[in-house]
Amino acid sequence: MFSRRLPARFEGNRLSRALAERRSCGLKVLDLTESNPTRAFDAPDLRAVFASPRLAVYDPSPFGLDSTRHAVAQRFPGVDAQSVLLTSSTSESYSWLFKLLADPGDEILVPRPSYPLFEYLAAFESVEAKPYRLDYHGRWQVDPASIADAVTPRTRAIVAVNPNNPTGSFLKAAERDLLFDLAARHGLALISDEVFFDYALRSDPNRVSLSGEAPVLTFTLGGLSKAAGLPQMKLGWMVVGGPPHLRESALERLELIADTYLSVGTPVQVAAPALLALSSGFQEMLMARLHENLAYLQRVTAEAPAFELLDVEGGWYAILRVPKIRSEEEWTLDLLERRGVLVQPGYFYDFEREAYLVLSLITRGDPFREGVECILTL
Repeated sequence: MFSRRLPARFEGNRLSRALAERRSCGLKVLDLTESNPTRAFDAPDLRAVFASPRLAVYDPSPFGLDSTRHAVAQRFPGVDAQSVLLTSSTSESYSWLFKLLADPGDEILVPRPSYPLFEYLAAFESVEAKPYRLDYHGRWQVDPASIADAVTPRTRAIVAVNPNNPTGSFLKAAERDLLFDLAARHGLALISDEVFFDYALRSDPNRVSLSGEAPVLTFTLGGLSKAAGLPQMKLGWMVVGGPPHLRESALERLELIADTYLSVGTPVQVAAPALLALSSGFQEMLMARLHENLAYLQRVTAEAPAFELLDVEGGWYAILRVPKIRSEEEWTLDLLERRGVLVQPGYFYDFEREAYLVLSLITRGDPFREGVECILTL
């Protein structure tokens, strides 16, 4: 009766079942997986932002209100507002782009390890998410042979997450040029997910965005969820770049897709310029948390040689290589059941080898330190 694009069975994994059981018993959980900034920080008072009478007027526009598109364009040097279109989320941006670029059965190249929902997002559009490798040699980088070998006649686009989630690795100029060359030779589009781009943990002159001029068709994604810490507002965006004839052709087709759904609500569009203006305060607060938690993690792992903290350049996560005395699943279950600490195993993000744990650096300080101490002494 149901589409084969969906799983045949819906069963939680052992970790999710153990978590549900622990919470049902009212037992304490030190959650080091926190990704929701509205729980990690005190919620701001946004009532004044939504006081405009314009919220009551519905004036549908496929790409979104001009005022909002201009506010978004100001975040990207040299980008014209006419190249910006609004979506309800980054996930919806992916959905529209897969509709735009691929036919059923085509392929989209995605990094591994990375965002765990690519397979679902692609499957829902009847396309295949085909991985290319990110290698770690003191820092994470795109493996040139892996991405070149992944291209087939059915490949339509390459996705880069910049900085990547959860490795926290930014694209460098050499990697950007590699992607440009590969896309130009094979007639591919580039999709750069830059939702965490504001959160660089150190300076690097080689770090690049794909939102500027490009020799191939590019789509740069972002949204209020990460830029302003407001996932409940459900506003994303994409910036379309590349040669004018390709950019105009893409925008023409995206307008039809956007007009079909008209998914972005008026209130958040009206409020978006003010919300973006407030984002600097949130980002300053969050960056202080990131630096504080990362510095603590660096200090305690330096004193625990059995554990290795992998290099992280940006984003909200850190990766801890742990002794392979047990599997990742055993690590996470033992931590939860014996110490009440919740972390994510590396296999959630398609790490090729074990054993890695993924920790959220936006977790409040005291629970973060307590949870890390439990990991190091398990």
